[in-house]
Amino acid sequence: MKYTAFHSFHEAMGAKMVEFAGYHMPIQYEGLIKEHLAVRNQLGVFDVSHMGEVWVKGPKAESFVQWVTTNDVSSLFDGKVQYSCFPNGKGGIVDDLLVYRFDAETYLLVINAANIDKDWNWLVKNAEEKGLVIGKELINASDDIAQLAIQGPLALKAMQKLTSEPIEGMEYYTFKKLEFAGVKDVILSTTGYTGSGGCEIYINNEDAAKVWKAVFEAGAEFGVKPIGLGARDTLRLEMGFCLYGNDIDDTTSPIEAGLGWITKFTDTNNFIDKELFLKQKEEGVSRRLRAFELIDKGIPRQHYEICDVNGKPIGEVTSGTMGPAVQKGIGMGYIQSAYTKFGTEVYIKIRDRLLKAVVVKLPFYKEA
Repeated sequence: MKYTAFHSFHEAMGAKMVEFAGYHMPIQYEGLIKEHLAVRNQLGVFDVSHMGEVWVKGPKAESFVQWVTTNDVSSLFDGKVQYSCFPNGKGGIVDDLLVYRFDAETYLLVINAANIDKDWNWLVKNAEEKGLVIGKELINASDDIAQLAIQGPLALKAMQKLTSEPIEGMEYYTFKKLEFAGVKDVILSTTGYTGSGGCEIYINNEDAAKVWKAVFEAGAEFGVKPIGLGARDTLRLEMGFCLYGNDIDDTTSPIEAGLGWITKFTDTNNFIDKELFLKQKEEGVSRRLRAFELIDKGIPRQHYEICDVNGKPIGEVTSGTMGPAVQKGIGMGYIQSAYTKFGTEVYIKIRDRLLKAVVVKLPFYKEA
C-alpha cells in the first residue's frame, strides 16, 4: 500500500480511508453529498497525488507525443494543456491523459493512478522504437510529485492569495509555473475533473505539508472543505467526464466513446490506430457511449442492462449514480447505435424491473 504526502492530514481530519489504485486514499470526510455540493457552490480540496506524471523531453518529444496520443499536439503552445488518449494499436484505449506543453522539447503527461505501470510500459515500448533514451528523455516522475485539485467557483479567488502571479483570469486548460505559498516552481493549471472551475497544482513531495496548510488557510473564509474520492466520482459523472475502467478501456475506441473531438485526423497528425479510427468515423460504429437520465425513480449502477421497451438488452451501463446537484438518477453506457438519438426512450433493468430513461446530451449539470 502506498501513501501520499498528504496522508497524515486525511487521517487527522477523520477521513474514511480505502485502498484505491494501490494507494490509501480518502473516500469521504463529512459525507458525499455535502462534499459534492461544497465543490459545486464554494470550493473543495482533493488529494490527487496518486495520479501519474511522465516527462517527455528532447528533440523527439513533440513527434513522440504526437505518435502515442490521438489529439493534435502541434496545436499546443507553451503553457497550454490538452486532453487526449493513448490508442493501444488494437482499436482500444490504453488510458486517457492530460498533455502539458512547457516548450517544444518538454512535455508532461498526466496519467491515471490505476494505469501508471501499464502506461509506463506502453510508453517505454514505443519510446525505444522511436529512439528515445529511457530515464533521460522519457522519465517516470510519478513517485516524486504531489498533486492537489482545488475545485469550485471560489477556488481561484482563494488561491490568488497564495501567489503574486495573476491566476483568476487564466484561460481554461492553461498553466503557469510560479511561486505558490512560498514554494518555487509550482505548476498551477486551470484543469480539473469536476466541471465547477478551479485549478490543479503540482509540487514536490517535500513541500506538500506547507502547501496543504496554506491552501486551507487561504480557503477558510470561503468555506473550503477536504473532498474524498466519492464526491470526485459523482462530480465528474454529472459533467459526463469519462472514467477509465468504466466508460473507456482497452476494448473501447475513442469514436465509440464520443471522444472524436480529441481524435484529430489532420495530415500532420500521424498516430497509432489512425486509419482504423478514421474508418470508424466515416463508416460508423455499432454502439456509442451515451448519457441518460432516469424518468422513473431509481439509481443506475455499472453493469446494469440497458433495454428497449420490450426488455431486450441493447446496451450496458458503464457509470451511474444519483446526481447530488441535479437530484436525479443519471448514467452513461454503451448503447446500440439505433437507440442513440437524443430523446430516445430506453429502459434500465434494476432488479428485474424496467425503469424508463431518456438519452440526453451532456453535461447533466449546467451552472445556473
